[in-house]
Amino acid sequence: MMENLYGLIGEKLGHTYSPQIHNKILEETHTNGYYGLFQVKRENLKNVVSGLKTLGYNGINVTIPYKLDIIKYLDSLSPEASKIGAINVINIDKNCMAIGYNTDYYGFGMMINHSNIEIKGETAVILGTGGASKAVTQYLKDNGIKDIIMVSRDSKSSKIKYPDDKVIMYNELNSVNNCSIIINCTPVGMFPKTKFSPIEKKHLDKFNTAIDLIYNPSNTLFLKEAREKGLKTINGLYMLIAQAVKSQEIWNETEISSNVINSILDIF
Repeated sequence: MMENLYGLIGEKLGHTYSPQIHNKILEETHTNGYYGLFQVKRENLKNVVSGLKTLGYNGINVTIPYKLDIIKYLDSLSPEASKIGAINVINIDKNCMAIGYNTDYYGFGMMINHSNIEIKGETAVILGTGGASKAVTQYLKDNGIKDIIMVSRDSKSSKIKYPDDKVIMYNELNSVNNCSIIINCTPVGMFPKTKFSPIEKKHLDKFNTAIDLIYNPSNTLFLKEAREKGLKTINGLYMLIAQAVKSQEIWNETEISSNVINSILDIF
């Protein structure tokens, strides 16, 4: 039987758990496959999709910082990816067409539901304005969030990417009030630079829930400080596993039981 080929592309991949997760999914679903890692320099991004087609890859995950930039090299986008404007999954179909999907959207939603986070009618502050932020904000809007405030280091360019949302700089966080959820969509605090948080601890007083999309480490400084302030805290591991399961469903045109997510959680 021919082996299915999958993988992950990104700029730096020393932090990732993706091979362990996908290999476990392949094992649980009795799928014959290999999952590899591809660290790609930005100047080589334009060659990646054609190279993967040539090598016979079936599917690829995309991570920081290429979830937006790689879109121009794809043949088409799924409806949710087109709506979000960012992708984290590429499916290379039997006609050798590269189609972009966004399973971060589904993974984030499954994490929210699993953690019993109420978002309807609430206000959320989103740290970062990259590809992951696009999936998170779209899910929140689709599920009844009242308001979203984006926090960026470059408010001018971020306002272009998020024309319908309020965008502020980090030094304007003092002016934020009446918010319940804060979500870190930046890589600040990720392994190996774990001694950093995207915001000062004092800003956490205004929230009751802190979510960090980072999963390595599982307990970032951002989450440690949020817990010290009495906030409910959630890391990004469940989201990572859930979006990986959704990726495999797309690549293999199948449905995978949610029990697989729980069995993988037990590994970490």
